[in-house]
Amino acid sequence: MILAVDIANTTISIGCIDHRKTYFWERLTTVIGKPNLEYAIALKSILEIYHINPSEIQGAMICSVVPPLNRTIAEAIRKITGVRSHFVGAGIKTGLNIRMDNPRAVGSDMIVNTVGSLEEHKPPIVIVDMGTATTISVVDKNSNFIGGCILPGLRLSLDALTNGTAQLPKISLETPRRAIGRNTVESMQSGIIYGHASMIDGMLSRVMAELDFSDEASIVATGGLVKLLLPHMKHRIIYDPTLMLKGLLALYEKNAQ
Repeated sequence: MILAVDIANTTISIGCIDHRKTYFWERLTTVIGKPNLEYAIALKSILEIYHINPSEIQGAMICSVVPPLNRTIAEAIRKITGVRSHFVGAGIKTGLNIRMDNPRAVGSDMIVNTVGSLEEHKPPIVIVDMGTATTISVVDKNSNFIGGCILPGLRLSLDALTNGTAQLPKISLETPRRAIGRNTVESMQSGIIYGHASMIDGMLSRVMAELDFSDEASIVATGGLVKLLLPHMKHRIIYDPTLMLKGLLALYEKNAQ
């Protein structure tokens, strides 16, 4: 069993996984500046909730897009489990052929999702990850990572809309009854939910057309907000909430030595 950690801009996702099952997948709020002891206490509490003894954890693999927290989280993990954390980054064995202008600049989250997808799906694959930013990663027929897209995430778009205007209120993320809103809240919900679903659908269509993947590519989606949008999207999409966990487990095994 390993501890898999995804340090993202808004949340830190923590899970335990092995080849038999996923034991849990929980989220903490990302806070830069919090001492490692507070994260250690949170980690200890999560393990206790799921009745996992820290001695059962054999290793830890971390994917991070928030470098200031890397050392803090690694030290918190060491305090509770005693294991040294591995990070997804330059020099790590991924098994991927990354065909980008600068392979080292590709986001670690996109790499991990790609590795996780290849564990269960036959290429070509298009991976959609809906987090603070929405990313689309593309794997060709030969399992090469050939690029992708980065879009504003759903919550980020909503925050920009409310913070950048004088009269639009803060609203909850709920699906409206119709596309044509009858009041301000409905209109905003329509734009955010249906608009974001249409944006991703449109980008997927462009990717498929550009690479002629339309008849054979698997589309895999992950992220906390995916289920909110899936009913309103036209493409056939496979939802996998533990894609990041599977990718981190595979990367740990490739680099454990």
